[in-house]
Amino acid sequence: MSEDIMTITPLGSGQEVGRSCHLLTFRNTTILLDCGIHPGYDGMAGLPFFDRVDPEQVDVLLVTHFHLDHAASLPYFTERTGFKGRIFMTHPTKAVIRLLLGDYLKLMNMKRGGIKSEEESDVLYTEADLQSCVDKIELIDYHQTIDLNLPSGLKFHALNAGHVLGAAMFFIEIGGRSVLYTGDYSMEEDRHLMAAELPKYHVSPDVLIVESTYGVQVHASRAEREARFTGTIERIVTGGGRCLIPVFALGRAQELLLILDEYWQEHPNLQSIPIYYASKMANRALRVYQTYANMMNARIRSQMDLGNPFHFSHIKNLKSIDVNNFDDRGPSVVFASPGMLQSGVSRQLFDRWATDPKNGVMLAGYAVEHTLAKEIQSQPKEVVTMEGRRQPLNCLVDYVSFSAHVDFVQNRDFITTVNPRNIILVHGAKEEMGRLKGALMLHYNKLPENKRPTIAMPPNEVDVKLIFTRRRSAKVMGKLAEAHADEDEVMEGDGVPAANSSKVAEPKEGDSVQGILVTQQNSSKIVAAEDLAAYTPLRTGSVSSRLHVPYAGKVETLSLFLHEMYRGIEETHEAQDDGEGITTYSLHAGQVKVVFGKTKGMATVEWDCSPVGDVSEYDLSFSIAFFKTTF
Repeated sequence: MSEDIMTITPLGSGQEVGRSCHLLTFRNTTILLDCGIHPGYDGMAGLPFFDRVDPEQVDVLLVTHFHLDHAASLPYFTERTGFKGRIFMTHPTKAVIRLLLGDYLKLMNMKRGGIKSEEESDVLYTEADLQSCVDKIELIDYHQTIDLNLPSGLKFHALNAGHVLGAAMFFIEIGGRSVLYTGDYSMEEDRHLMAAELPKYHVSPDVLIVESTYGVQVHASRAEREARFTGTIERIVTGGGRCLIPVFALGRAQELLLILDEYWQEHPNLQSIPIYYASKMANRALRVYQTYANMMNARIRSQMDLGNPFHFSHIKNLKSIDVNNFDDRGPSVVFASPGMLQSGVSRQLFDRWATDPKNGVMLAGYAVEHTLAKEIQSQPKEVVTMEGRRQPLNCLVDYVSFSAHVDFVQNRDFITTVNPRNIILVHGAKEEMGRLKGALMLHYNKLPENKRPTIAMPPNEVDVKLIFTRRRSAKVMGKLAEAHADEDEVMEGDGVPAANSSKVAEPKEGDSVQGILVTQQNSSKIVAAEDLAAYTPLRTGSVSSRLHVPYAGKVETLSLFLHEMYRGIEETHEAQDDGEGITTYSLHAGQVKVVFGKTKGMATVEWDCSPVGDVSEYDLSFSIAFFKTTF
């Protein structure tokens, strides 16, 4: 029995968080899942390990959402390699990616001191590259199925992942097997987004590629986290301090802005203290969220009928901010990007405020290894500024997770419900990932060994090879999938037909089924000829043939000969003006006809091309010709 090997290789986010990118190859088809960058490294060092893939062989690239660690290397891969495949993402993801990557490009140039030379090897892509990349992106809606018409039968659809606006999981069907890739997902509905959805109408996937960001950690309740978040900020600003909240310009920022604006509304004593959203993209981000409000939860959709919930009463947008001239003499709250404090306005404000014990930094998202945001969580005594100076870290640093990733309980329950045959853990630090793997193995130990899924946690560039037996099966469809119930099943007492005597039943095991076997893209089906048009791209047709046999005799003689030679002949006569008329002899229920009188001196044999028709035509034509020479 033949076997197929599916190979899945993390090119990024294998035993790490950052530069999510996964290579999937199966049945001569290559898929790339996400194309991110590592926030903790600069330039080429932050890219996924693209040297493990031949870009020209990649058939399709699926991007789950707009965060930099899942999408920021996309222009590099599409414009500076030999990639010729197709790119798919949701509508909001494409809209936001253009904004975020444009801003990311400016930050990288600023970090490099404004150098814009395209000759430098560390320049990942230019503004022109970015625009060219965006122009190639194709869109997919939730629940829309895309069929690429490849020999492997590759098709996929998107499911809501909850994580950020437009975030998607991808359910992939390829070569008779299925793969569910979650990307980053959240099972918790918040102030503006719905929770991730479970795959419906599908059998359990053969492979689940799932995030493991929080390992076995369990989040506190949302009410507890919000109370700690708002309470810490209030304590800082009422003590005369300035509170910095590093965020990415789009994504979790909108959720935190909704929380804090509502809290300020409920506490008049805080309303004199300003809250700033320092983002050049603030107005454009607002337009994106207005446009796609229909993809948010019921709370936001109902508020949109009354006004725009993203028009905040107590938050001021700062399109630009000169940190050196920013008036920060009094208490304030500032949302600034980027979220990892690697550069930009958030880093400049941190360097300026870190030495004052009255100030505070509120980290509200997951902090990636090798970033300043991760470093300050351990409360070091000193930090290094962007200029390279060492200075004391005296300000408060607090961390409350609003990162919209599943915790252990949510992840375990999702995995159990999906019930995959193979689990591949990605997007998590090695230690957290290892703990999650151990917990899942313990969870599945209660099942019989042959029903336990395999669990892998590959590091970057290490292949996971899954061997599948090639399935030999076909779906019986249409009329063949129904068999009229036995007569005694549809009769009432005393032999009276039941009212539902037209009921049908599925064929039973052992029943014979005859039809046409159609195989397309690794999927086979058996249908009746009359159902071909409904269930396959095929259409039925017929070929009719005609052969003229010389015959100069009388019609009566021909009629006598045919009736003597063949049984069941039907004879019809059509009168003509010349008095001769046309006589037609039909055999085999009309499959073969002999027409005499239409063409002078000829007997015309007409037949439908079929085994019966072809044999009968040969016999008839030979007999008429032989009869003519004999008599």
